[in-house]
Amino acid sequence: MQLFYNNTLSEITSEIKFSREESKHIAKVLRKREGDILYITNGKGTLFTAQITFSNPTQCIATINNHDTQSSRPYTLHLAVAPTKMNDRYEWFLEKATEIGIDQITPIICDHSERKVIKIERFERILQSAMKQSLQYYLPKLNPAISFNSFIEQHNDDQLLIAHCEETRKQSLKDILKPQASITMLIGPEGDFSAKEIEIALTTGYIPVTLGETRLRTETAAIVAAHSVAFLNS
Repeated sequence: MQLFYNNTLSEITSEIKFSREESKHIAKVLRKREGDILYITNGKGTLFTAQITFSNPTQCIATINNHDTQSSRPYTLHLAVAPTKMNDRYEWFLEKATEIGIDQITPIICDHSERKVIKIERFERILQSAMKQSLQYYLPKLNPAISFNSFIEQHNDDQLLIAHCEETRKQSLKDILKPQASITMLIGPEGDFSAKEIEIALTTGYIPVTLGETRLRTETAAIVAAHSVAFLNS
């Protein structure tokens, strides 16, 4: 199934006009014609079935025939992950986390962060592409980059977790995770969180966790976290 994305669709939408780029893809690449069926999601859990009424490389139009809303996951996962020095590594994380299942992503700027500027528009496109490729109907929310201290002050989920590399007492992620919970997890930059950041997180209620016996890259740690939560709730 080829899945399209349009965030303007709602249950009362009767017709959709595709952009020039999408129209070219539909008419020339997929070779869709009048009468063919297309599937579109609004990224909010609804799948729309539409029938093409006009097919042209410059403009495709389809009539919405049906819509079906998918239930959300029994858990929520918000990963706050420091941007990596190499941008492609963070993009890889965004793609794979979306495929696995995630609700929110926030780039956090930490004391040891080497990258402090992100390309939000490019990241959004990666999330949309991964959602369509994995045939999911919920688009993860990508929040603007924010400082570590500002982020810490904002959240109060069921479980607040921080994964760091300091040689201190930590609990295993697999032992502490709760099913069907709302979870926020902090993943630090290549140089890890600073001792001050870890102290602030702990005093704010975050629980320190370990993701295994080996030291993981930032993007790998984030994927391990996403998969662990998804596996627990599968």
